[in-house]
Amino acid sequence: MSLLPFGELPAYRPRRFLPATIPWNDWALIAPLFDALERRAAECRTADELESWLMDWGEVRAAFSEEGARRQIAMTCHTDDGEAEKAYLHFVEHVEPHLKPRQFALEKLYLGHSLRPSLPGLRYEVFDRQTATRVELYRDENVALETEEARIGQHYQKLSGALTVNFRGEERTLVQMGRLLEEPDRGLRQEAWELVARRRLAEKEAFDTQFDELIALRGKIATNAGFPNYRDYAFREKCRFDYTPEDCVRFHDAIEREIVPLLRVLHSERRRDLGLDRLRPWDLAVDPMGRAPLRPFEKVEDMVARTQVVFDRVDPDLGGQFRTMDRLRLLDLDNRKGKAPGGYQSTLSESRMPFVFMNAVGVQRDVETLLHEGGHAFHAFATQAEDFFPYRDAPIEFCEVASMGMELLGAEHLDAYYGPDELRRARRDHLEGIVETFPWIATVDAFQHWIYTHPGHTRAERAAAWNQQVERFGGDVDWSGWEEAKGHMWHRQLHVFLYPFYYVEYAIAQIGALQVWLNSRRDPVEALAAYKAGLALGGSRPLPELFAKAGCRFALDRETLKPLAELLRVELARLG
Repeated sequence: MSLLPFGELPAYRPRRFLPATIPWNDWALIAPLFDALERRAAECRTADELESWLMDWGEVRAAFSEEGARRQIAMTCHTDDGEAEKAYLHFVEHVEPHLKPRQFALEKLYLGHSLRPSLPGLRYEVFDRQTATRVELYRDENVALETEEARIGQHYQKLSGALTVNFRGEERTLVQMGRLLEEPDRGLRQEAWELVARRRLAEKEAFDTQFDELIALRGKIATNAGFPNYRDYAFREKCRFDYTPEDCVRFHDAIEREIVPLLRVLHSERRRDLGLDRLRPWDLAVDPMGRAPLRPFEKVEDMVARTQVVFDRVDPDLGGQFRTMDRLRLLDLDNRKGKAPGGYQSTLSESRMPFVFMNAVGVQRDVETLLHEGGHAFHAFATQAEDFFPYRDAPIEFCEVASMGMELLGAEHLDAYYGPDELRRARRDHLEGIVETFPWIATVDAFQHWIYTHPGHTRAERAAAWNQQVERFGGDVDWSGWEEAKGHMWHRQLHVFLYPFYYVEYAIAQIGALQVWLNSRRDPVEALAAYKAGLALGGSRPLPELFAKAGCRFALDRETLKPLAELLRVELARLG
C-alpha cells in the first residue's frame, strides 16, 4: 500500500505453502487455501507430518496478520485518507469475518486429531491450552458482532484523531496542546487545558454513544458464549490462565495502599514548590521549580539519533536492531493532523520485522515512548528465529516488561539528551510518571470491572462510578468547576473503547520492569542477559515462567509491590 512509510519487506523465510501473491480483496479466491489445509490435516499420518502441517498453518496466519497490520498502519498514519480507511474496513468487514470460522475449523481439527498426543507435550503445552480456550469460546453469531465492534472502534479513532483546537490563532492537535501544559505560565496552562477540555466535552455525546454501542455488543458476545458478564468472558478470551478478576481486585487494593500514599506525597511536594494552596488539573505536568520545560529535541531525526546512542550503550546488539529499523523506514514518529492518537509497535509477521508508530512533539514523554516501543521492537527481533507462529507473540503482561524494562534501562543513558541537571530532572520525571501510572491504571481497570458487572447502567451512573475511582486513586487534585470534564476524562483512554480490559497488563508488567531495573543495579550484565533470555522465549511458556526467566517474580500482591514502592521512594529522594 502506497501510504505505508516503508516499502516491500521480504519474508523472513520463503513461503512453502502459500502462493507468492494472495488476492486479499476476494475471499472466494482465498478460501481454497483453507480447504487445502483441512485436507492436509486429514492426510497426516505421522507426528512429523502433523508438525509440518502446523507450520504451514502458521505461515497462513502470519500472512493474514501482516496484511491486517499493513492496512491498520496505513489507516492510523492517515486517518483522513479515504482509500486507507476503505482498505482497512474492507479487511475488517470482508476478510476477518470469513477468517474466524475457518480458523475455528482448523483449531477443532487440531484438537481432535489422533496424532496430537504424539507431539512433544512441553513444546505445545501453551499452544494447546490457548487453542482449547478459543474453541471453547467461539460462536458463529459473534463474528458479525466483533466486526461491528471493530467498525465502531475505527470511528472512535477517526473522531479522536480529527480533534483540533484553535489556540491563539493557530490550529493545533490535542496532542500538540499537551506540550503547553509544561509551560511555567500558569495562565497559559489553564487556558490551554480548558480549551482542550471544552473541545472534548463538545464530543461527549458522540463518545458516549459509541461506548454505549460497544457495551451492548460486548454484552451480547459474552452472553452468546455462556458467560454472565463481559468481564468474565474477557478474562477467558485473553487466556488469563495465571490470574483472575479477584487477583486484579487485590492488585487494586495493593496499589491503593502502597503507591497512592507516595502519589499524595508527590502532589504535596508539587503544591508546596509551586506555592499553591491547591493543585488544579493544569498544574500536574509543569516543572514545580519553575524551570522551562524539558525540550529533548526539536526534530524527530534528532530524537532518532540520540535514542540510537542510548540503545548502543544499553547493548550493541539492540542498537544494531534499532539502526536496521531506521534504515528500513520502520519508524513513523512525528505528530501531524490526520494521524491517529497514541503510539504502538506492530509486528509485520511474515517479514518478522517491527514497526513503531507514535506522535512526537518534542517533549520528554516522547523519549520515554520511543524507549518503550523500542523494547517491544526488540522483543519482536528476539523471537524472529521462532518458526512456530503462535510463539512469536508473548502474553501482553510480559510484552510490556520488554517495553517498560527498556524505559528504565535506557533512562540510565539519557545524558545522550541532557546535561547533568536536566538529566536528574528527566530521570525524576520518569520515575514520578511510574508512580502516577500505577494509580491511573488501577482507576481505568477498576472502572471497567464496574462497567461490565453493572449491565443496564445509565451514563450518569457511569460518570459517578468513574469519579469514585478517581477519588480513590487520583491523589490530591481540585477539579472545582470542571466536574463534568472529570467525569468524562476516560473518553481519552483509547483502551476503554478499543481494547477492553487490556490495560491492567501495564501495571502487572511494571512490577516486572522494576525488578529488571533493580536487578541491573546489582549486576547490569547478568540483568540484561536475563532480560534478553526472557524475551527470546516469546510466548512458548506460561507467564510465571517468562517472568522467572527474566529474573522477576510474578505476583499481584502487596508483598511484591511494597519493596518496589520503596525503591521508587528512595530513588526519587536521591534525585531531589
